[in-house]
Amino acid sequence: MGLPALEFSDCCLDSPHFRETLKSHEAELDKTNKFIKELIKDGKSLISALKNLSSAKRKFADSLNEFKFQCIGDAETDDEMCIARSLQEFATVLRNLEDERIRMIENASEVLITPLEKFRKEQIGAAKEAKKKYDKETEKYCGILEKHLNLSSKKKESQLQEADSQVDLVRQHFYEVSLEYVFKVQEVQERKMFEFVEPLLAFLQGLFTFYHHGYELAKDFGDFKTQLTISIQNTRNRFEGTRSEVESLMKKMKENPLEHKTISPYTMEGYLYVQEKRHFGTSWVKHYCTYQRDSKQITMVPFDQKSGGKGGEDESVTLKSCTRRKTDSIEKRFCFDVEAVDRPGVITMQALSEEDRRLWMEAMDGREPVYNSNKDSQSEGTAQLDSIGFSIIRKCIHAVETRGINEQGLYRIVGVNSRVQKLLSVLMDPKTASETETDICAEWEIKTITSALKTYLRMLPGPLMMYQFQRSFIKAAKLENQESRVSEIHSLVHRLPEKNRQMLQLLMNHLANVANNHKQNLMTVANLGVVFGPTLLRPQEETVAAIMDIKFQNIVIEILIENHEKIFNTVPDMPLTNAQLHLSQKKSSDSKPPSCSERPLTLFHTIQSTEKQEQRNSIINSSLESVSSNPNSILNSSSSLQPNMNSSDPDLAVVKPTRPNSLPPNPSPTSPLSPSWPMFSAPSSPMPTSSTSSDSSPVRPEEAVHEDSSTPFRKAKALYACKAEHDSELSFTAGTVFDNECPSASTAIFTATPKLRAPPPLTWALPMAA
Repeated sequence: MGLPALEFSDCCLDSPHFRETLKSHEAELDKTNKFIKELIKDGKSLISALKNLSSAKRKFADSLNEFKFQCIGDAETDDEMCIARSLQEFATVLRNLEDERIRMIENASEVLITPLEKFRKEQIGAAKEAKKKYDKETEKYCGILEKHLNLSSKKKESQLQEADSQVDLVRQHFYEVSLEYVFKVQEVQERKMFEFVEPLLAFLQGLFTFYHHGYELAKDFGDFKTQLTISIQNTRNRFEGTRSEVESLMKKMKENPLEHKTISPYTMEGYLYVQEKRHFGTSWVKHYCTYQRDSKQITMVPFDQKSGGKGGEDESVTLKSCTRRKTDSIEKRFCFDVEAVDRPGVITMQALSEEDRRLWMEAMDGREPVYNSNKDSQSEGTAQLDSIGFSIIRKCIHAVETRGINEQGLYRIVGVNSRVQKLLSVLMDPKTASETETDICAEWEIKTITSALKTYLRMLPGPLMMYQFQRSFIKAAKLENQESRVSEIHSLVHRLPEKNRQMLQLLMNHLANVANNHKQNLMTVANLGVVFGPTLLRPQEETVAAIMDIKFQNIVIEILIENHEKIFNTVPDMPLTNAQLHLSQKKSSDSKPPSCSERPLTLFHTIQSTEKQEQRNSIINSSLESVSSNPNSILNSSSSLQPNMNSSDPDLAVVKPTRPNSLPPNPSPTSPLSPSWPMFSAPSSPMPTSSTSSDSSPVRPEEAVHEDSSTPFRKAKALYACKAEHDSELSFTAGTVFDNECPSASTAIFTATPKLRAPPPLTWALPMAA
């Protein structure tokens, strides 16, 4: 049932029926207005969704277009080429379709959203404005009419006539407004039939055009689709035909892989573990190695199968020799050594099995090891602290200090490994190494030279500061007092072998110069400690504890750099004096003192003046005659050989344990001039092996001087003493009498005295070899 018509004649009567009919038309307009608003909102959402859909499809098409099929083999069949081209064809179709969709979306806003917005604002909005005007005139008319009817009849006739004419004018105006409002309502009701539906029809037409375009694309794509379907079927058929053959071959490979080995361009290839020197000892890195017998070229590619990635740069060397490694010479199994022409040192490799090592050695024409005990320990191409080694370090230092002392990141920035190895091979060549005046060419970068210096130090058989002193240096760095650290490190440095100490001094002087230019090169003492700590003071075994001590290695190097003049140009401080030792002993009387076996003996030298020299030489000569004629006389006079602890002879002095220039590089343990004189202890207290803890333990020296003139010995030129701390221990005195005229007649004296003086002391006099 439709809406009743609004008659213009009813506007004059303004009956209740007219009002009800007008309200029904107004309600319809409100409903239409709300519907159009919701439709516009949904239309905008649809357009936005179509845009997102188009964007997603375009992205999908781009992905298809970027993917390229890679078929197995070096040639493709027509079917494979058709399949490989299919993704690009799919992408083209989707792009064409989305181009049409974009045109439809752009037109949808013009043909659907804009006309609906215009109809709602212009037509329905005008009807709402007319209703407001109609309601206002209705209120005005009703008010004037009620006022007019309330006029008294006693009013003058002229006043009444004027009121009547005013009411007539208002009624006429109300009637005109009512007619205009009814006209507008009916106009909007009629307009919505075409102005509301026509935009929807245009939008649907755009959809039909889009789908028709898709239909046309499908027709054009039909030929390729048919060809592609045939190619796919042919490829599937071929796969099913060859799958059984491939599976059969796979089973044969499982049963006997060696019979079906692929022909390789290399004589031998496979995985090997290569030994590499690190800051903490050595490590084994997995490499995929290839070898060609004709060119003798070995290529090593560091590769991790678990991660599937390369662990560094490839390295190629030319084979010089290959030797099997004996099992007892290395902890690893299946090892062999390779020497290269263009790389210094020996490359130790580990095969995967004994059979694998045999195959590698056959390919490289390997030989069995030959060990000659008389052969010099230094082989060609091995880093050593010899003249060549010192020449290499000096050349590197000279090049750095003359050309790159101010280069930023000095010693921190590393050079290219291949260039570093090449420079080392040049420097370590005996032909060029002997030319001490030849400088390193300017073509070598500073970072290559610094890396070569560090690499050479790492190539030494052991760290420059030696494995046996590593823990001692670390303990010294852990001392709380800085002065104690410097003093202990000072003492330890002077215990190093002569060549190690000279090389360390050369290096520390250079690093001090580098640190003095830290404002330009940014290499402070701390930075240099970080760089050289693991190189000069690496531990023998790589452990978690060793890793935690890295910072103390760095501190040791910092102390060496900052105090290099004192440490290398002065001798260590002498041990504590007797008064200090007795005071320390009294303070620690409550605690158990160390036993005699835990205290090393101390070397004393008597400083004799020239005035007393002849007198003492005569006394010693007469003593030697007595000893040689009747050694038992010494035993009879043993009671007089007790050391006098309170001797005040100014000529008897304690000499600092310096490194005399006349000492041999490696003094014999039994040499009287050796710093490591053998220690003597009671039989009940055997001497423990030397350890780092004893390096810094306090020494309690006692002066052993014979004052009894009845004894054949007035004074001994070199004395060793160890005083007992417990009743169960023996106090030892060791002395050596030297014959100036006949050194071969020198005699050693040993006196053992119990702390409980009841038993007599025992004295031995032994002739000494020259």
